[in-house]
Amino acid sequence: MYCFNCKLNHRLINYRNVSEKWYLMMFIFSHFQSSFKSVFDLSGLFCFMLVSGQANLAQGQTGQDEIEKWVADSMCAGENRTIDLEKSPSFTFTRSDGNNPRHLNAEQAELSTSDFPNLELAWAIGFPDTSGLRAAPVIIGSTIFYSATDSGRVFALDTDSGCAKWVYRSDSRLRSSMAYSEFDDLQVLIFSDSAGMIHTVDAKTGELVWIASGQATDNQGMLTGTPVVTGEKIIVPVSGSGVITGGNPNYECCENHGAVTALNVRTGEKLWEYHTMPAAEYTGQVSSTGVKQRGPSGAPIWTTPTVDEERGQIYVTTGENTSHPTTNTSDAVVALDIETGEANWVFQALENDMWNFGCSARGPNCIILEDTNSVDFDFGGPAILVETAETDLLIAGQKSGDLWALDPETGALVWNQRVGEGTALGGNHWGIASNFDRAFMTINDPEGMNGNSRPGIYSYFVGTGEPSWFYEVQPECNEGRSERLRRCESLYGFSATPLSVDGAVITGGLDGRLFVFNSESGELIYEYDTVRDYETVNGVEGYGGSIDSHSISAGSGMVFVGSGYGQFRQVPGNVLLAFKPSK
Repeated sequence: MYCFNCKLNHRLINYRNVSEKWYLMMFIFSHFQSSFKSVFDLSGLFCFMLVSGQANLAQGQTGQDEIEKWVADSMCAGENRTIDLEKSPSFTFTRSDGNNPRHLNAEQAELSTSDFPNLELAWAIGFPDTSGLRAAPVIIGSTIFYSATDSGRVFALDTDSGCAKWVYRSDSRLRSSMAYSEFDDLQVLIFSDSAGMIHTVDAKTGELVWIASGQATDNQGMLTGTPVVTGEKIIVPVSGSGVITGGNPNYECCENHGAVTALNVRTGEKLWEYHTMPAAEYTGQVSSTGVKQRGPSGAPIWTTPTVDEERGQIYVTTGENTSHPTTNTSDAVVALDIETGEANWVFQALENDMWNFGCSARGPNCIILEDTNSVDFDFGGPAILVETAETDLLIAGQKSGDLWALDPETGALVWNQRVGEGTALGGNHWGIASNFDRAFMTINDPEGMNGNSRPGIYSYFVGTGEPSWFYEVQPECNEGRSERLRRCESLYGFSATPLSVDGAVITGGLDGRLFVFNSESGELIYEYDTVRDYETVNGVEGYGGSIDSHSISAGSGMVFVGSGYGQFRQVPGNVLLAFKPSK
């Protein structure tokens, strides 16, 4: 379905839609980060960021009639819209037991290790007014339920053809991957939007069951992580907003903080909530421009929680503080009681990491005290509960490049490994995968900080923490790639969360290359360049870009990859690619 000889008209920067204007804004800000040493007024820029980020980007510059046309062009013929939910899900971002190993055995995926060298593109679907695809789907039988996040829509796509069986439209841009659950003879998809609402949608019909706020009391943060279902509860991670708004020199930094809310799965009623710290107050500090400061703030929970039903615990990972005073809950792993939401223990990987966007441009809201680290080494991915021959372990990757293994009973450190030097967008950005024998950690470290960058994928034995194998990725700029890929020589690290399937592990690069390795030996068994133009099944102009976030999935005998991530000076794209083994 792809066309090798199509004109690649997005080679450098082509602002074809509103989402790419969001990319442009992020590009400009990234340029400010690296280029400006003096303080200047960023208030207008950040106002634009906040307004643009909340808009329904699916509307874009495209008229309503045209929007509906592309959706109509995506639909299956009426007789082909049946959805069979009798099979067990072959892929969900979080398993039914609430764990996040990012591993499928051959039976679950309907793929074996020997299939991966023979993968070929089956179809591509494009989404207009979209510059990035970040969410993981739910795959059941012949249907992949996919959130095209920028478009504000969820699609039930046929795995064989890519056509849509139904389309659900949100009034806001979507952000999270989806959870799947069954209750009262209903099979539902659960996800969040940019306005902080939790949507519960009938998987068979695409109709809304209920919608409710996932926000915590008096703390309006972003919802970026995926909700997880345990028993009668939906556990919702709340991240916060101070990391962005802190870049505005006129903002009294900072106020919001991380939280977790528990909702009733049938009604959306709030059952309990946990806050990573007390509400912020004025601290007496004043910025260099005379703006009063507030704190504590930050410790956002960017990603999905992990459920441990045996111990009655939920594990969440947190980010940095965004103002002083710093807290022991930042850059940490926290165990919560399932029934009450109270904290059982806290493991802090790095103390005094105070960072917000003001620190990138040396703005006045970046107040560095004597013991401040200010390196933005948060946890961007979930912890994984692993049963070893000796004991159970809780393992998690950090943007510092650290891999941590903890005792789930107490939070005590069992072992630790570090790769590279870590950066604000590097180290391990979005989380790890594990086949319960080995842990697989991707490392980005874009362009390095001190010349010690080691981008690639690293494997460790879970039981001991000893290294197994590693693949240090190198840039590939031959055969015209430098012409169609900005920053080809430096944009090549592995940032996306890996996926383990049978005896293989799949990951993707910020330069758009898809890689598959033998998980035991580290041998590279498949590679595919997604940065190209595509002929799509719905007629939308399709183009690939960076592979990032949680955009790699597998199930029902296929591999699915969202190509494109237009933030942080990365390469925009708008296609979901479906691969299957050749016969």
